[in-house]
Amino acid sequence: MKKIILSTLLLTVAYLYCMAQNNFKITVNNSMKVFRSDVPVIVNLKQYGDVKSAVITCNGNEIIYQMDDIDNDGKYDELCFVTDIDRNGQKVFNIQLLNSGTPKNFTSRVYVEMLLKHPKNKTQNQQNTYISGLTVDGKANPYECLQHHGPAFESELNAYRIYFDERQTVDIYGKNHKGLELHDTQFYPDKIQKNNGYGDDVLWVGSTMGVGTLRGWNGNKPLNLSEVKHRTEKIIAKGPIRTIVEVIDEGWNTGNTGKEPINMTTHYTLYAGHRDCYVDISFNKNVSDYEFATGVINVKNSQEFSDNKGLRGCWGTDWPVSEKDSAGYKRETVGLGICIPSKNIKKELTKDNDNYPFIITSTDNTLHYNIVFCSDNESFGYHSAKEWFKYLKEWKEELNSPLLIK
Repeated sequence: MKKIILSTLLLTVAYLYCMAQNNFKITVNNSMKVFRSDVPVIVNLKQYGDVKSAVITCNGNEIIYQMDDIDNDGKYDELCFVTDIDRNGQKVFNIQLLNSGTPKNFTSRVYVEMLLKHPKNKTQNQQNTYISGLTVDGKANPYECLQHHGPAFESELNAYRIYFDERQTVDIYGKNHKGLELHDTQFYPDKIQKNNGYGDDVLWVGSTMGVGTLRGWNGNKPLNLSEVKHRTEKIIAKGPIRTIVEVIDEGWNTGNTGKEPINMTTHYTLYAGHRDCYVDISFNKNVSDYEFATGVINVKNSQEFSDNKGLRGCWGTDWPVSEKDSAGYKRETVGLGICIPSKNIKKELTKDNDNYPFIITSTDNTLHYNIVFCSDNESFGYHSAKEWFKYLKEWKEELNSPLLIK
């Protein structure tokens, strides 16, 4: 009997050992003298083998997390979660990585969708052919074939979309109240939804840079991504903590004189509780001798802000659609912003009729910057240029003060 009990215990211990692949603690410190909410924490999983699921706790409470296969090799690459943390505060998280099971199905705080339009379904916000991605030849233009013209993604605070054409413009959707809406409105709320407080498209972008769209640069002006061999837009991560939309441009002729075409992969990442979007770009080669352009649209009659070190924004009011199509719409007031590391800025250009632009470069084969916006319609946000520009300065300070993780 003792042998049976001992064997059972050994089997149980062996089973638990296999289940619990790795157990460790991480300590997170906030070096800033302000309370911070929903700050992202990322754990790289590649050193831990084939992780299937996890359990995260802090002070005995379970933490909502997400695991993502970013490089599409069938294995999770990153585990992420967000946390609130006091000024100069510290938190300790217990992390258990398992080599079996699946990630727990938490209620999502973000949402992303990509849909094909059905030619017989004329209702603006009731398309139902959901897709995860699409690749087209460079000359093809699926802009009108897709609901909201490309993938759209949101947090509780706002929403973005990426045009699926040569512009690849980043466009925006503002909200009146906190919450997830895109599944219901599909970027185009009807009259009933508007009367019930849903948000809407709040910016006309046309062929401008919108909010932080990357363009080529020929030495005189920004260029659309018109010369590519293939273009892909797809959903990499759906939540519950963050969405990641991937855009791939293969064989892109950037317009840089004498430079060969390159491949570019862009990740747009939006976290729960955030209005700002992370833009992470990688190239298939060192592009330190290439020049690119980005910036934000010059909203009509907008006030400009710049710290002349990569932080730039505006506050202005204009129609959210072309003026000829403005019947039934009202003018919208928005605040826009972009924050680019100073090492990547070659020149901050004077505003023109369309944009507040920059010429930027890479020091290797990557680029990173952040974009952000607010709508004056928000019951929870900012309602003047003064408030918005103050927020932009605080936002940059947070971006430059990541949590210290040990």
